[in-house]
Amino acid sequence: MLVIRANVASAAVFRSRRCYYSERNFLKLKDRGFIQDVFPAEAANKASTMLGSSSQTVYAGFDPTANSLHVGNLLVLVGLLHAQRSGHQPIALVGGATGLIGDPSGRKTERIQLETQTVHHNVACLMEQIKTIFANHERYFWDANSAALKPVVVVNNADWYQQYNFVDFMANVGRHFRMGAMLSRLSVQTRLQSESGMSFTEFSYQLFQAYDWLHLLRHHECRFQLGGSDQMGNIMSGQELISRTEPKEAVFGLTLPLITNEEGDKFGKSAGNAVWLSSQRTTPYALYQFFKRTPDKAVERLLRLLTFLPLPTIEQTMARHQRAPELWEAQTLLANELTRLVHGDEGLQKAKAISQALYSGDISTLEHMTVEDISQCFDGAPLCNVLPEPGMTVLDVAMRAKCFPTEKDAIRIICSGGFSINFKKVKNTAEVLIPSVHIISNKISILRVGKRNYYIVRWLM
Repeated sequence: MLVIRANVASAAVFRSRRCYYSERNFLKLKDRGFIQDVFPAEAANKASTMLGSSSQTVYAGFDPTANSLHVGNLLVLVGLLHAQRSGHQPIALVGGATGLIGDPSGRKTERIQLETQTVHHNVACLMEQIKTIFANHERYFWDANSAALKPVVVVNNADWYQQYNFVDFMANVGRHFRMGAMLSRLSVQTRLQSESGMSFTEFSYQLFQAYDWLHLLRHHECRFQLGGSDQMGNIMSGQELISRTEPKEAVFGLTLPLITNEEGDKFGKSAGNAVWLSSQRTTPYALYQFFKRTPDKAVERLLRLLTFLPLPTIEQTMARHQRAPELWEAQTLLANELTRLVHGDEGLQKAKAISQALYSGDISTLEHMTVEDISQCFDGAPLCNVLPEPGMTVLDVAMRAKCFPTEKDAIRIICSGGFSINFKKVKNTAEVLIPSVHIISNKISILRVGKRNYYIVRWLM
């Protein structure tokens, strides 16, 4: 009976997710706690009118400081997706030029300068990742019978800075900036008062982000910029530049709240607790478990901010969750939605299969996965090819897979219950391996030492 109800609930959530789409005026996402501020504040009504009356172009920027985005970028990506769902044109700008400079916002020290070749590689990775997430959204979260979505435009700002040399840029762009305004930015003030200070390179970052917006206005009629609340200073610089160079144009900045952990630190690379959106850096299983472990007090906010579920669906889910928090229904829904958005249904199914095997000991879920998928899901666990031999024992396979540095260590740990094969503890080192017991049908065995050290054996049979 419980299984039937769970299936019905899942189907209802799936239908509501597919059929829900935003109003054209996505400033109404404030109901979800999504929009924090509109800049200029006195023009908020005009911004609301423009978004509600006609299709607009909305952009957000991502600097290629790594070869993957991370969960701290999800809110801005979801913001662009909400804009797309509302009938607007989303633009994702990857900073092939600004990535060489480094955004000082939210930083206590200057970023380590990246090699040009590294930035070029990171740009390619981020552009592909953004396209994948938008494709997953359209495939899994948008009703094909609804109005067609405007395809995301992904641009690299290095493309337009190639036309400028330093003198030309300062002569044509730099003259429009005022030192007083630039020095007053919070990101600048914070760094100037720090022990490390601030380099001119970082100080100039706001010029480049401002010009990015001007370029997108001239070439894509982009009047809206979306960013985290820590980007307000850069957004203000862009608005001021445009007001001086294109005085007849009205442009607006929309900021989003930062997502933080329980300690108040934002999720990101700089904080040292990055959870990446690339399956090569954070597996779909690890991403799934990251959101599955969301604290009760944070899960409703994340459902509102990071999913496309209608508010009534979220409220009903939270009501059930509060009655039976031990079922983790809200966290499971959050993990399902975000893993599907980032990695698609295939990634979600792999994550759920690994979760079921780990937490219930049911290895049947792994039988249809390749050895490469299993190794990746276990955070790149070492893979060992082993040719089975008659009479091979538990100790033999443990040493072949290099689970232990010495045979003495192996005997001690195995006999004390610190070793398992396919999630079942094995204490007898002399136990002979039986294919039906110790080997999964896809010719794989999963060895574990302690609680977290996994080794994958591929049997050459």
